[in-house]
Amino acid sequence: MFKDREDAGKKLAKALKGYKDKGVLVLGIPRGGVIVGYEVAKALNADFSIVISRKLPYPGNPEFGFGAIAEDGSMFIVDEYEAMLPKTIVDKIIAEQKSEITRRILALRKGEGLPEIAGRTVILVDDGIAMGSTLRAAIFLCKNKKAQKVIAASPVSGEQMEKELADIVDEVVILEKPPFFRAVAQSYQNWHDVPDQEVVEVIKKWKMREKTLEI
Repeated sequence: MFKDREDAGKKLAKALKGYKDKGVLVLGIPRGGVIVGYEVAKALNADFSIVISRKLPYPGNPEFGFGAIAEDGSMFIVDEYEAMLPKTIVDKIIAEQKSEITRRILALRKGEGLPEIAGRTVILVDDGIAMGSTLRAAIFLCKNKKAQKVIAASPVSGEQMEKELADIVDEVVILEKPPFFRAVAQSYQNWHDVPDQEVVEVIKKWKMREKTLEI
């Protein structure tokens, strides 16, 4: 469906063109969502940054999460799975992910805080939404920081996820909803795991663009 994340971002931006030049804030969710978010923010002439949100991995099955936590401590936890885990284990996993969030803020955002969110329209961008845990935690962060409007945007997700997100945000924009959606990677011709350094380079590119526009 998409050549790569850049292609997906450009196509997603077209679906969000009504927000061009409206002073919105685009927040990319690392790591892949940063590449998509950059293309969206550039096309919309928006502000751009990244928001750190981490999956809470289930013990023994790190690919599966029972929730997620965002950088301000906002959490989404699936009730039935939390009930299956002792509180001591849950607390340990949360502490580990908080530590990783701190590392990522330093590594990816050089320790800078988030842009002002209160009273703004925020577009949260990821490269695809499977379980949706990290996105939900980021949504709760935006709400806790008093965003005026929160939009969840992604190139691909399942129909059920779109319905669930519609209950907690003001608008959902998803380009493709495959009937047998299983993994985000299946929607991209060219897919790779994005390293920290690639995210850092995207942010550098954005800052250079801002400086050029100011001249």
